Amino acid sequence: VQLQASGGGLVQAGGSLRLSCTASRSIFSFNYISWYRQGPGKQRESVATITSGGTTNYLDSVKGRFTISRDYAKNTVYLQMNGVKPEDTAVYYCNAEYDSIRHWGPGTQVTVSS
Repeated sequence: VQLQASGGGLVQAGGSLRLSCTASRSIFSFNYISWYRQGPGKQRESVATITSGGTTNYLDSVKGRFTISRDYAKNTVYLQMNGVKPEDTAVYYCNAEYDSIRHWGPGTQVTVSS
């Protein structure tokens, strides 16, 4: 399974970005797909998760600002980021569990300027 994240870039505080995570196979068979991030000098943390049943979970600091969603037809999971803050600056990774194995893709850099 290959995961490819895209959509990162430079954005001003208060702006929006949409990240995409495209899988090399149908996401229907994934137990869950998550977005993680790792900021400068910080540990990697889980930002948002969507399960196969459609349940979503969010990091407290992004609740109400970020939304995770999926498009089965495109084998893609999205992270809509609204009202971004400088502390959202990080490399964002997608992660998925398939066949009891966790798969990671290369990250995409998000930089929020104040």
